[in-house]
Amino acid sequence: MKQGIHPQNYRLVVFKDMSNGDSFLSKSTANTKETIVWEDGKEYPVIKLEISNTSHPFYTGKNMLVDTAGRIDKFKKRYEKKK
Repeated sequence: MKQGIHPQNYRLVVFKDMSNGDSFLSKSTANTKETIVWEDGKEYPVIKLEISNTSHPFYTGKNMLVDTAGRIDKFKKRYEKKK
């Protein structure tokens, strides 16, 4: 393993899933300027996620399709078999 290539500045960060509002505390080196007060009363940097394990269909077992501007319909129309 190469020495000196891994980051050393890990800190506690709150990750917030914006699709369902779920949050969890973990360590990260990612930069952010936003902060949030966590359940323990301390203020931590917050990183907003579009999807996490609490909202991803693979983990929840629910099939949720996010169809923006008919992208799925356009795909199906483009690649459907000609009769």
